[in-house]
Order: sequence, then C-alpha cells, then structure tokens
Amino acid sequence: MNNAFLDYSYQFNFPDKTSSELQLKIDLQTTTLQSNETTAPYWTALEFNQCPNCPLNKEQHANCPVAQNLIPLLNLSGTLISYEAVNVIIKTPERTISADTSIQRAISTLLGLIMATSPCPHTEFLKPMARFHLPLASEEETIYRTTSMYLLAQYFRSKAGFDYEIGFEGLTAVYSNLKIINRALASRFRAASEQDATVNAIILLDLLSQAVAWSIEDQLDELQPLFNRFMT
Repeated sequence: MNNAFLDYSYQFNFPDKTSSELQLKIDLQTTTLQSNETTAPYWTALEFNQCPNCPLNKEQHANCPVAQNLIPLLNLSGTLISYEAVNVIIKTPERTISADTSIQRAISTLLGLIMATSPCPHTEFLKPMARFHLPLASEEETIYRTTSMYLLAQYFRSKAGFDYEIGFEGLTAVYSNLKIINRALASRFRAASEQDATVNAIILLDLLSQAVAWSIEDQLDELQPLFNRFMT
C-alpha cells in the first residue's frame, strides 16, 4: 500500500481455466473509489430506474455515481451465471484471501465494496467498513462490524459536539435506504446483463442488508456472551 491509495484486487478463476481480474484503487483520505471510466452506458443515467430515495438531480449528476463505478463489474459479470463455481483470490493491503465459492457470492462482496466507496449520499455511511474491507464476510461478521462501526461513529459525533445515539435506530434507517438502492440497482442490471450473476449478487447483498436491519437486536443477544468479562 502506498501513502495515497488502498489497492484491492479480485481475481476470478473459472473451471474452464480462464480468469478475469478487477483492480480497485481507493483514495486513502476520502475512501472514494478512483474511476477511469469515460463511457456512460444508458443504464448509468441518473434517471434510468433512479432510486426513489435519491437526493441527486440530473442537472448536477448526469449519471448515477454507483452505477458509473459498477461499469467494470458489469463488463466482467454481465454474461456469467450466478450459481456457477469460481475460485476467487482477493488481495487487500493487509492480506490475501482465496476461496472456492459461487460467482454471485464473490461478485456480491466486490459489489458491496464498490458501492461503499462510491460518492452516493446513501452509501457513504459504509466508508469506514470499506476502509477495513472483509471479503466474503458472514452474516454474523457483518452485523458485528456494522454495529461496531455505527457505535464508533456515535462516539466521534459526541466528541465533536453533535447529537449522538446509544442504540441503532439510525443504523436501521441507513439500511432501509440501502434496501431501496439495491432494488433499483437490480432493475438497472436486468437491463444491462445477459445473464443473472450481477442481478443475483445484488439480491444476495440485499438479503444481507435486510438481515442486518431486521436482526440487529437478536444477533447482538447471541454475541452478548462474548462480552461477559466486561460485565464484572
């Protein structure tokens, strides 16, 4: 890792011995994905299946910032079938991870990273998690990381003199907005994809978002025994 950027690499190795790689460069100061895309396919236009909760307007943003950043992923996955197997090798600044999984799960974790580092008002809340990206995280890991991130944000808000929350109503609201975004993106991808890998990856990501929103309290009850030592 250099001093200016976080470099991530996703290499997809397919059963037919072919492979594809997608590299991401994320500004370390802003946690924003650096994009070199100069094309703007029709499905990236802001008003094409625009999210109902989108605060942006076409006068200032001709294209959806998330969709624009997802062009390389669509080029990679648009013809892939979601249930097919793939070996994915993920290189982050801290570690290299290799896993045999389905195409849709591998793409889903990459999709989440791209969304979190895109300049969308509804996804930028996830930038702290993108900075410490954990590929192929389980539902339990995601809930632990998300709730920890949210409470740390409240700590920083309190230090800065802002109102803060000891609870998760705000986090639930963030994920409610993400559910709307996921469904709108799925509509974009249905128009752009020949196969179902990317659409199903969005659905998988949406299910994970719903799991976080619906089961925060239940999951935290399951995690509570890990913190018993703090109760003495």
